[in-house]
Amino acid sequence: MTALTTTPRGSGARRRARGGPPAAVRTLLRGLPTLPALVLLAVFLAGPIGYCVYYAFTDMQLTGATGTHFTGLDNFTRAFKDADFRNAVWLTFVFVVGSAVIGQNTLGLALAVLMEKASKPVRSLTNGVVIAAWVLPEVVAGYLMYAFFFDQGSLNEILGALHLPRQNWLYTMPILAVCLANVWRGTAFSMMVFSAALNDVPQELIEAAEMDGAGPWQRLWRVTLPVIRRSILTNLMLITLQTLSVFGLIYTMTRGGPGNKSETLPVFMYQQAFQNSLIGYGTAIALVLLLVGALFSFVYIRLLKLEDD
Repeated sequence: MTALTTTPRGSGARRRARGGPPAAVRTLLRGLPTLPALVLLAVFLAGPIGYCVYYAFTDMQLTGATGTHFTGLDNFTRAFKDADFRNAVWLTFVFVVGSAVIGQNTLGLALAVLMEKASKPVRSLTNGVVIAAWVLPEVVAGYLMYAFFFDQGSLNEILGALHLPRQNWLYTMPILAVCLANVWRGTAFSMMVFSAALNDVPQELIEAAEMDGAGPWQRLWRVTLPVIRRSILTNLMLITLQTLSVFGLIYTMTRGGPGNKSETLPVFMYQQAFQNSLIGYGTAIALVLLLVGALFSFVYIRLLKLEDD
């Protein structure tokens, strides 16, 4: 009886028959173009983060220390027992919700909707003014807002001309002042995101709602917002993460003061690490801030996945 032989089927089998490289080697070769990017990420992103994680569990100081010792969770325990840290957490929450989630998100959407119906000169002027505030460096924007809010600043001059009471806004309501400054500076990003999203809303839906008797508010609430909800969630995620890390604007305007009335987590972290020379403690606070940002990202990404489902 003659033995029957079979030829392996499939492209992989044919490559093996022709003596081609195995699958693992081919996968490695395909990944070679991304190797430089992975090395750069490891050196300039993962490396510093890993170093900071190490410092967060030590008592490292800039001055006055004979050495660095591993202290475990002592820095984190100290932070959560520290009334100033809890105050910074609360002010960070107020700053993020007030200036980003409510301020930039709402004002950006309102400007985007209004610009749809505005004339070209008005649209160009508004876009130029809003985007100019966005492209300013954070420190420059901080000095401009300081000149606007301080005791002899522009706001009080306007109030005086209108015979309204004047006050030192950076002393009496510092967290409100920095929130408004961040709204002024960051609204342009939300406006551009929403303008792009509104361009993708099908006009047929708007016209159908208009024919059914829906007014402008009903069309916005029942048609436009449901269509662009993914863009709203994406914008919320991006501006939340950006606002969590705002430092230069607040430090330029108030330095976290008076006292600690505008001391958000980035400012508190800087003061502990570089003014009080407590690098280990300041790095632990930075790690907490990183975890808070990761938590926000996780929540928003989950919401986006629910939208896809």
